[in-house]
Amino acid sequence: APGSLLAARVMRAAGLLLVRALLLGWALLQPAGSQQCHPAGPGTVLRFTDRHAEIRVPALHRVPSALDPLYGLVRRCLDLIQQNPLPTELLRAALNDPGSVRTSQVVQYELGYVVCAAVALLFTVAVPVAGMCFCYCRSRRRCGGRLRAHRRSLGCRRHCLLACLSFTSLVILVSVSCALVTSQRVKAQMEPGLGAVPTTLHTLRQHLANVPQGVQMVVDKFEVPRKQIISDLGGLSRSVGLSIHTQLKAMTYAALADLQDRAADLQTSLHHLQILDGTARALAAARAELGPVLQERQRRVVALLDDPRCTSCASALGRAQSLELGADYTKVPSVENVLKALAGLPRSDFAEMIRQGNGTFNSIPELTVEKMAQVIQELREELSRTAQRVQSIADGFPLPDYTRPASEALAEAERRSRPYLREVQRFERYRWIAGTVLCSIILLILACNVTGMALGAYGLSKREDPSDYECRGEAGAKFLLIGVGLAFLFSWLLTLLVFATFLVGGNIQTLVCRNWVNQEIYKFIDTPGNLPPSMNLTQKLNLRRDSNLSATYRECKSGAGLWEVLQLDRTYDLDEHLKPPKYTADFQKRLGDFSAHLGQVRLLRSEGRHDLETFARSGLDEVDYGRFQEEMKNPVVQTSLPGLARNLEGLQKMQRNSTVAGRLGTEARALWQMQNSTVQSQEALVAKLGESVRFLSRLAPHLKERVQRTLATTASVEARLPLQAQQILRQEIGCFTRKELRYFTQYLNWVGQTLREDVASCQPLATALDNGQVILCDRIADPWNAFWFSLGCCTFFLIPNIIFAIRLTKHFRPIRNRLISTGSEETCPFHIPRVTALKL
Repeated sequence: APGSLLAARVMRAAGLLLVRALLLGWALLQPAGSQQCHPAGPGTVLRFTDRHAEIRVPALHRVPSALDPLYGLVRRCLDLIQQNPLPTELLRAALNDPGSVRTSQVVQYELGYVVCAAVALLFTVAVPVAGMCFCYCRSRRRCGGRLRAHRRSLGCRRHCLLACLSFTSLVILVSVSCALVTSQRVKAQMEPGLGAVPTTLHTLRQHLANVPQGVQMVVDKFEVPRKQIISDLGGLSRSVGLSIHTQLKAMTYAALADLQDRAADLQTSLHHLQILDGTARALAAARAELGPVLQERQRRVVALLDDPRCTSCASALGRAQSLELGADYTKVPSVENVLKALAGLPRSDFAEMIRQGNGTFNSIPELTVEKMAQVIQELREELSRTAQRVQSIADGFPLPDYTRPASEALAEAERRSRPYLREVQRFERYRWIAGTVLCSIILLILACNVTGMALGAYGLSKREDPSDYECRGEAGAKFLLIGVGLAFLFSWLLTLLVFATFLVGGNIQTLVCRNWVNQEIYKFIDTPGNLPPSMNLTQKLNLRRDSNLSATYRECKSGAGLWEVLQLDRTYDLDEHLKPPKYTADFQKRLGDFSAHLGQVRLLRSEGRHDLETFARSGLDEVDYGRFQEEMKNPVVQTSLPGLARNLEGLQKMQRNSTVAGRLGTEARALWQMQNSTVQSQEALVAKLGESVRFLSRLAPHLKERVQRTLATTASVEARLPLQAQQILRQEIGCFTRKELRYFTQYLNWVGQTLREDVASCQPLATALDNGQVILCDRIADPWNAFWFSLGCCTFFLIPNIIFAIRLTKHFRPIRNRLISTGSEETCPFHIPRVTALKL
């Protein structure tokens, strides 16, 4: 059992030693700068609040509508009516010298509208004249009266007229519905659309006026990265120290563990050597004492057994004769020289030495904090100086002196636009009222048509004889004639409203919107000489001399800054002012120049090294431990004393002679006493000696190698610790520098983006122009043109409506003469002659 326990301990110690050796080898082979910077987490992305949103021009977009097919149809009709391109010559003359404009030029350009005007004039005159003629005919009972005769085809004609009138009424109903919807849409879009003009101009003016405050707001946001960097500086030294400690602890702890193992080997070896020497001496002395006693005991036992009176004693005589000493420990090698070499060891306190080395290494984080305190304070001061350099962005921004002409032009445009916008809003109110009234009249005409057709058809179904009078049929005819009268009475008003709205909306679409979409208006404005000097937008807005409105619009739409489109005394390159090295060079240099000596970590002092070197040279590995093991194989006594004693006790029982029996018992007890007192104590010493021999025999072959490796490892770790600590320090500072430079870069990129796209952007100008196109063309002109188009369809279909209604009224009234010679049974029925009384 003691042997198996010792073997288990030995195996466990060997396993731990192997693991420590592998860890130490891995730590020594691992390069110092192998760790990478920590990846940027969500907290490393700076967040900047937006306080400039209240003065932005919101972008408007065309909203899809169910009426888009109608809008497209109207635009195609207008493209057919007005196929001429933008009249640049006519517009140039009208803007520069209005008196030089000839009527023939206007008529030539507006030829399509002139034709439409002639048609409208003809319709305006012809329909009322036709109405008066109809009234005259009605007074002469010639139009809208009764059918003169009943024909076979009257039913077919009646149904055809009913279908045609129903179809025209349905077309008029759809058209008037579209007219009402589009009229309401124009009214709904006109007020906010007109109100958006001064609002947009005011917003643009406010945008220009707030550029200095906006730039200062952007500059003040440097506080965001500054606070973040200061926060990071607060934990830099502790983080660097912990990183150094974390990356080097595997190597250091492995070296300290290895050193602790060698110190334990020294202490244990010294202890076992002392046991080995003392035990060997004690065994030799005990053997010398046991020899005479054992020899005397052998002589007496042999003599007793050889006595003739001893019955059956010959069997034990051979064992008694071989009763002599066994192992001789005077023959084993001496370890006195080894003990003399190790005398006084260990002279150093290895436990205290390891504790101090461990404490020195574990104090690296605190030492790093102490060493970096001054440079961190300098970096905080450098951030204050960087904030002053960032302030130069606002101080050197050139826009406030160059946006004044544009602000004045926008203010003047806003002031002059308000009276015109009020007039437009007033006329739009009149248009809406007129359109609503006329649409109501059209609905009234449709109501008369529907009522008349319903009553007339019902009257026909109730009338048995076509010549009979039927009140409901007559009422239906009158309702139809009321609708005809209303159509004759208000058709000229419908024509005038349609033509007026058509003339305005059509010219807006063909002259403005179409040329706005294809950029022809911008080309006209950009051409020198087209605009009078008082309308020179380049001078009014203080645009670059080498630019024009089209180029400025494209640049603004792509996100250019105001300083890139305005005429400045000197060029201003924002990218040059936002280069990170201008603000980070000193900060980066201070971190790059920083170095700190974190002290020498001594794992093994000179006296401890001398102790291990003496241990290795002590000759422990030169002792022949095999001789010890050979002697330990031999027993203390060659013959087993317990076995011989039991034989004598057995012979004692067999003896007849009481004297011989007594002597055998005495000798047996003497052997038992020798076994229990002397031999067992020597066997215990042999077992103790065996444990020490086994330990020393395992340690001795590897002693020098392990000690040399420990000394070399300790020296290597002591030499590499400062170098690797410096490398890790540089690496961590480099990672920190790159991280903080990202904050600077994020801020400067945000500054550039905010100035270009928000604070000092000319994009609101492009957005305002696009919004004007959306409001005027998509939200007002499209439903406006759809309104007159729908109302024009109603007016056009009123003509067939009048014709069909007049023709249909005759079918709802009784026929004057129902007999006609046609040769048919239906028209020539057989009549029984009446019986009349004769006067006598």
